Amino acid sequence: MTFTGTSRQRGTKMKRAMFIGAIGCGKTTLLQRLKDLTIHYDKTQAVEFYQNIVDTPGEYIEHRRMYTNLATTAMDVDVVLMLQSATDQRLIFPEALSTMFARPVVGVVTKTDVADQAAIDWSSDQLKRAGAHQIFKVSALTGAHTEALRQFLDD
Repeated sequence: MTFTGTSRQRGTKMKRAMFIGAIGCGKTTLLQRLKDLTIHYDKTQAVEFYQNIVDTPGEYIEHRRMYTNLATTAMDVDVVLMLQSATDQRLIFPEALSTMFARPVVGVVTKTDVADQAAIDWSSDQLKRAGAHQIFKVSALTGAHTEALRQFLDD
């Protein structure tokens, strides 16, 4: 994997992160928000590299036979971000999924702007069960609470 134009190459300590989550959970939208890009829907069809962020297709987590793709891709990142939409009550991440990565795993609850507190809490609990040690609750669409995640990735 080649990361071109990353902050890491310019001498800063920006973490390389891999986003994983179900189809439509907001991975690409969050990437666009964190990079101050125009927000627009763009279905990720293959692993895409954008500076320090690896955006994976939702199919990689929704189909167990593709888990090896996630494990292999994670070998060249500093942190894995599991994204769970607060509007999706499916069990996306199996318990202890984080053990398949030799990297820290962080959880991100997305779409908090259109969910009630019970749904946000449920999503957060699912991420903890999957092994996330830290949870961010954000709305990529509105930008709510994304600055804390950006700071985490910039540390």
